Amino acid sequence: MEIELKLLLAPQDAPRLRAHPLLAQAAQGAPQVLQMHDIYVDTPDLQLCRHHAGLRVRQVDGRWVQTLKAGGTVNGGLHSRHEWEGDVPGPQPDLAALDSAIGRKQPIRALLRRDAVRDALQPVFTTRIERTVWQLRTPQGDQIECVLDQGVIESGADGADGADGTVYSVPVSEVELELKQGQASSLFDVALALLRDVPLQLGHMSKAERGYRLAVPQPLQAVKAQPLVLDAAMSVEQVFVAIAGNCLEQVSGNQGGVAAGEDVESVHQMRVGLRRLRSALGMFKSLLALPDALKAELDWLGGALGEARDWDVLAGNTLAQLDGEAQADAAALAQAAHAQARLKHQQAAQAVTSARYTACMLGLQRWLQARAWRDGCSARQLRRLDARVSPFARATLRKDQRRLMKRGKRLLHATPQQRHQVRIAAKKTRYATEFFASLFAGRAVKPYVGRLSALQDELGWLNDVQVADRLLQQLPEVQAGQADEADQSAQDGLRLHAAFVRGYLAARAQTDGSDGRMHKAWRRFKAVRLPA
Repeated sequence: MEIELKLLLAPQDAPRLRAHPLLAQAAQGAPQVLQMHDIYVDTPDLQLCRHHAGLRVRQVDGRWVQTLKAGGTVNGGLHSRHEWEGDVPGPQPDLAALDSAIGRKQPIRALLRRDAVRDALQPVFTTRIERTVWQLRTPQGDQIECVLDQGVIESGADGADGADGTVYSVPVSEVELELKQGQASSLFDVALALLRDVPLQLGHMSKAERGYRLAVPQPLQAVKAQPLVLDAAMSVEQVFVAIAGNCLEQVSGNQGGVAAGEDVESVHQMRVGLRRLRSALGMFKSLLALPDALKAELDWLGGALGEARDWDVLAGNTLAQLDGEAQADAAALAQAAHAQARLKHQQAAQAVTSARYTACMLGLQRWLQARAWRDGCSARQLRRLDARVSPFARATLRKDQRRLMKRGKRLLHATPQQRHQVRIAAKKTRYATEFFASLFAGRAVKPYVGRLSALQDELGWLNDVQVADRLLQQLPEVQAGQADEADQSAQDGLRLHAAFVRGYLAARAQTDGSDGRMHKAWRRFKAVRLPA
């Protein structure tokens, strides 16, 4: 299993990296410089790519080497993948040699045995890279290979995809830290040390993924939370690491979409990933605690994403739902709200492309990999962390259920603040149930989560109204601050529209809060059985 951390840097910052004191202090000998030419092959319908695999043949210093990478995960820039490598006589892959090297239980082996795959492999894209390699040894004795790659990925060249003769290319400038021996946490120590002097960003796509996107352009897609598969034999600590890693995978997976500055769903899903992580930290708070400095960074990131999300919901959902006498006023406000949402998206993009974001994600991953919380644990806490997870999961779900039931008792006559507390409790209960879902029978989990979701939807609309009221108060003033005096009459009109819509939403919330939908959702939830 290959474990590496990928970081991106601007080409003009490469000399700063080469001259970094850490490389001079930790390197075992002079760096090695290699000229590499890679040919990536696949079927015309990209069967290997569809199965999350990449097969290349590399020429380096007159020698040809084939490499197959498949499976694994990408989490916070940390890439863990299965890898098989061996010499070949020329630029064509040797599938018989791969078949002998791949384990029998690996799904990729069966795929490569299909005639439709073996007979259809062809070049898809190529890379030409100058690679500088430092072999590092940390003070703790960990061995890390630090690689600086600079070059280009091309499609349409050397027989690769691109029948019209056009050559498409994207530059490569990245650092890879690969663990050769020792603890994975040391990768993050080295990365954080480099980041103090060199602007770096987390890299979530391999060269193969970037090459495929070049050969077959495809839009960035928002990444939703992936289902967790837990084992009842796992310890509480192992489950926490799995849950937190799953949350960070959702956060980091949406980095590209948020950085693009326009994708509404990527902002939403990154924010959901952060909320899930906070919920997980709350679930395990009696056993471990995130350092205050990292908590503050999560708050900073959540704030940047939250502002963009709030304006998205106002512009694209709350105002869009209004009809009748409020429709004309809502339409007049929507344009200004969309403009404010675009501004907040730009600010969120700046946040996730900053060195501060990179340091935050590296710090979180280092904390997880090192399991540093154990140093501050009591003997009793350590025993609980090492215990099997099932009792902890059942106790957590029962506790969440009791809290939700207690807060929901007076839902019929609840104030907006009390309804908000019920919504928060419902959300935490749902996250906990989804985290532990694989430990319980699916036939019990599905209806429970389904009714929790329905309750959240009803309470969520009422919360959106509260957020809308706050933003509509701000909107005329925000617009006034961005306009000149000639637009004064337009700003006065915006204030009138905002005042009317605020009143309309307040009246509608009063009606929605007292009608049967919310209470029906609550009654249906109370009637469903807790999975645990």
